[in-house]
Amino acid sequence: MAERIGIGRARVEPFGDAALLVVLGERVDPAVNDRVHRLAFGLDVRAARLPGLGATVPAYASVLVPFDPSVLAEAAVRGVIADVLRADVGAGAAKQPAAAPEPATTADIRPVTHVPVRYGGADGPDLAEVAVRTGLSEDDVVRLHAGAEYRVFCVGFVPGFPYLGMLPEELALPRRSTPRLHVPAGSVAIAGRQTGIYPSDTPGGWHVIGRTDLSVWDPNRDPPALLEPGARVRFVPA
Repeated sequence: MAERIGIGRARVEPFGDAALLVVLGERVDPAVNDRVHRLAFGLDVRAARLPGLGATVPAYASVLVPFDPSVLAEAAVRGVIADVLRADVGAGAAKQPAAAPEPATTADIRPVTHVPVRYGGADGPDLAEVAVRTGLSEDDVVRLHAGAEYRVFCVGFVPGFPYLGMLPEELALPRRSTPRLHVPAGSVAIAGRQTGIYPSDTPGGWHVIGRTDLSVWDPNRDPPALLEPGARVRFVPA
């Protein structure tokens, strides 16, 4: 059953019989997502020394916490979650970052990955339409897109696809009314207040404004995803 923990408005819900879902919010919000990654990091630190506790899966506003019920009771997992949440909230209230999970988990001090992008033309077939629909010039679209620093909120859709935010409000558009059946790997696209990079050839409904030669997903690499949750990203016109 779901349990609301009176610690930073967290809610803990069963997710099958071998995982718990910790819900920290209901919308895409950088502050909430920062809490997500701090919680995930703190739990992963615990998992390294607590048999039965698995690696977390962070999302926009929640953290999936898998565990082995034959080794670790659900009540014990809930206790660990509460401890990490309490440490984080208490540290924030006291303004003592050292008391929270390692500060390196916060997105603002992670190194920035620079992604070179060829904007427009065959590599960015939707750039002209984005410019028209936003009332901007193509150069302004590129300037705004490349001028922001983004955080990887989560990875999904297909392996390695990074959901990056927040896109400048001036560029916010709904997804395409008709998705493409084929979007080339490396395509850089926007939708809503987010941007992303297609890691492989796949269908897609976002507006493609450019393309990068960086490989954002390689199963032979460790880790296979170039951009993991919590990473910081800047796009650089190539």
